[in-house]
This record gives sequence, C-alpha cells and structure tokens, in this order.
Amino acid sequence: MEIYVARQPIFNKSKKIYGYELLFRTSMSNFFPEIDGNIATSKLLSNSFFSIGIETITGPKKAFINFTQDLLLQRVPLMFPHDRIVVEILEDVKPREDVVEACREIAKAGYAIALDDFIYAQERVPLIALADIIKIDLRVTPLADIDELVKKLPRNGVTLLAEKVETYEEFKSALEMGFSYFQGYFFSKPEILKGKELSTHQIQLLEIMAEANRKDVHFDKLEKHIIQDLSVSYKLLRMINSAYFRRINEVSSIKQAIIMIGETGIRRFLSLIAMAGLVSGKPDELIKVSIIRAKFCELIGDASDSQVDASELFTMGLFSLIDAMMDDSMESLLEKLPLSNNIKSALIHGKGKLGNYLKLAEYYEKGEWKLVSKTAARLSSDEKKLPHHYMEAVSWADGLNC
Repeated sequence: MEIYVARQPIFNKSKKIYGYELLFRTSMSNFFPEIDGNIATSKLLSNSFFSIGIETITGPKKAFINFTQDLLLQRVPLMFPHDRIVVEILEDVKPREDVVEACREIAKAGYAIALDDFIYAQERVPLIALADIIKIDLRVTPLADIDELVKKLPRNGVTLLAEKVETYEEFKSALEMGFSYFQGYFFSKPEILKGKELSTHQIQLLEIMAEANRKDVHFDKLEKHIIQDLSVSYKLLRMINSAYFRRINEVSSIKQAIIMIGETGIRRFLSLIAMAGLVSGKPDELIKVSIIRAKFCELIGDASDSQVDASELFTMGLFSLIDAMMDDSMESLLEKLPLSNNIKSALIHGKGKLGNYLKLAEYYEKGEWKLVSKTAARLSSDEKKLPHHYMEAVSWADGLNC
C-alpha cells in the first residue's frame, strides 16, 4: 500500500513553525476499492509512524492529524505518542455521548484536541469544552463574521488557529483578531512594496546566484564573488573540509574548493547559501519549501522517461519562491537572473513541461490528490513513486544547514 502524505506548515505569531498538518490521500475509493476508509486511514497512520517514522515527516514538531468519528470511537489516537500529535476532530463528527466520552478519554491521556473547520453550533458545546485549539477556515468564515463567532467561545484558554490564510493581509488581520496559529500559504506570497530598494548585501547575493546559474559559468568569476562575501567563503571551506569529503589534506583556498566540489556542486551550494541569506525577516519555512520543491522536482525528472534536464528542474524549484523572499514580482527578479527561458516561462507563466513539474510539486504539497494524479499522468510520471520522492526530498532538505 502506497503512503500518500504531505505536510502543511502551521505557524505561531512570530511566523515560526509550531507544527505540520499531515495531509493524507483522501480519495480512498480510487486506490483501496475493497478496503473500508477507516481501516485504510488507520494503516496510513500506522505506516507513517512506524514505517516512515514521524521524525522523518515532521522533525521535532507536532503532527496535526485528522481523525474520523469511527477512529475516535476506536481510540486510535491512543496508539501514538501524546507529545507528538494533535488530534483533529473533523467537522462531520457527531457530538454523540459516546463520541464525547471517547474524546474526553483521549484528552485525559494528555493529547491536545483541535476542532477542524469549526462552525459554531450549540450541540457542539461538549466538544468545544474539550478543545485546546479551534481551527477556523477563512475561506468559509469571513473575517468580518469571526468577531461574533469568537464571542460565543468559552474563555478558558482555547487557542484560535486560522486556516487557509493565503495573503499577508489576512495573516495580519487574523493576528489582530486574537489568532495564535496560522495555516496556509500566505508565507509563500510576496509583499509588494512600492519604492522598495535592494540592499547592497542582497544585490551581492543575487549576483552570486546569477553567476552560479549561468550556462557558461566561469570559476574565476565565481571565486571573485565568493571571496567578497566572508560568510559564504567560510561556509564553503567548512563544508569542503567536513568528514563527508574525506580528504587527507585540508583545502585552504576558495579556488581549490570550487574545483573539488565541481560545477554542479558549486552551483547548488552557492544557490542554497545565497538564497538562505535573502530570507531575513521571513519564515524559515520559506527556504525549506523551496529546497523540498527543488529536490522533489529533480527526483521526479530523474525517474521520468521524458527528455527533461533534472538540473533545470532543481533550479526551477529552488527559485519558485524568490518573489516571496525578495518581496518583488517574479518578472522583475528574473530579469536580473540569467536563467534559461524554459525556467523563466515555468516560473512566470506556469507554462511548458517544466511548469507542469512545478504544478505537480505544488499540488502534492497542498494534498490536492486528484490534481496530482492528473498532472502525473500528463507527465507520464509514475504516480506510485511520488510518495518516496517526496519523503526523500523532505529528508534531504531537513538535513541541510544553510
């Protein structure tokens, strides 16, 4: 049984990661026609925790997991460590006496309870009393109606989580209204600021990225750019002298390091380091998502029969959030970068074969499984391999220290 799981970040007020909601494949009938949905979900949970390992999926952060009514009645959450998961009660769970009793038992065992896609109803008061977190979908409940909703909630320390926060304006509004946690892709959107000027350091980092991604890269020019940035020089020498490269003699010059790491390696290293330097004041997750996308797209391309350059896919994924990092339009930023027309077309217009790979990665991140299936078929990509590629990309990104 393939395990289709993606993770969606949940931020605190400081835009630091609080946890991840795990998005499992929801269309069970498409892939497990002879297995009851609850049994299939249980197997997915079991495999995710005991086969893949929850540390691989969410690292040290909490995992928000949706549980159906039947799974709650079966006390399935009790199978998992209470300090690693938040039990999300779906909106269609009926607050019957036996359901409330099961949730009460789960809460007493130390599990945090979250009510998903919350809409107030008097009959749900017993579940509200058990909740630690209440999730409100901003696409379903407009911000203008939330004030009245909040007034109906008990003031016993329940924490509000805003779901599907898609813009920084929505994030700021929800923050002002008393929300403590935020879920959605607002962090991956740019805040376009009129008259915004790039700092000297940002320009320098962009120049490094530009030179590293030239088709006819010149090592002498790369060396010149690297030497001008002490931080980049230090990180390059530290990496090249690490145990990973297993050298007898230490590398002492930048030029030696560039030659040893090779063209592909130095391009990737400089892109990652420079990009990490561009996210000042932004959520750390922003660069993590771009790195996961880059590796995910590369792995899909490597496994594909189509004639596509996997290194182009990596670069495309890596630059796919540069507009959010720099708070500028993609068109304006890409004018400054000598990327291929294929990459620019994919990033600006979502066009071409590369654009479809980027869409596939984005659909997978959001758990939009039907679109994942359609796009994978369009690319003649083996859909069954996607879960493995995604988890490999997550592990690879989590292992980097940029």
